[in-house]
Amino acid sequence: MGRLAASILAADFGHLADQMKVVERYADLFHIDIMDGHFVPPIALGGVVVASVRPVTELTFHGHLMVEAPESFFEELSEAGMDIVSFHMEAVPDPEPGIAKARSAGMGVGLTLTMETPVEATFPYLDQVDDVMLMSIRPGWSGQELNPEVFPRVEAVRRELDGRGIDIGLEVDGGVNLQNARRCMEAGANVLIAASAIFRAPDPAEAARCLAEVAKGGRG
Repeated sequence: MGRLAASILAADFGHLADQMKVVERYADLFHIDIMDGHFVPPIALGGVVVASVRPVTELTFHGHLMVEAPESFFEELSEAGMDIVSFHMEAVPDPEPGIAKARSAGMGVGLTLTMETPVEATFPYLDQVDDVMLMSIRPGWSGQELNPEVFPRVEAVRRELDGRGIDIGLEVDGGVNLQNARRCMEAGANVLIAASAIFRAPDPAEAARCLAEVAKGGRG
């Protein structure tokens, strides 16, 4: 069975706590995008936001760090209540120090790739991390359409994981909705990350329920 991550980037921040409570019963974790205005142009969220919504839910907080020098954010995010951080391989010369530092800060850790980076870059580290997140859009902006070129990338990572008997999260981030969620799962993903498809739907709770049903249906 897979899991659904509700990405709060597309939520109404004027009613963020209420929106999180609405979808909480269907989501397995909340996905929180951290952007520094350097690695990607937008600036978004951070430790203050994480701390402010931490009392709202007991669900896992998964941080997606679209930042330069991601290690410099770990202590603050851990203290704010983040449970796991995934940082971009493109942001570091060597991911191993970041992996070690995230764990020393008391968090789980994962690796994220843009569409331009070969998925094979993650292979030496698969037994050291808790997840691999594959971007299916240009990082930084919510509301983009999923690029179907992500599917063979998911399939390649899934083959490597299964061939080595490694059981970690394999996530698709960007443009996931009811029209493509099943295809993501069939390719080998086990975590669906959805933002606009949940929080900009007419009924966010129903949208989350439907996506969770697809995720929990597994890879078939």
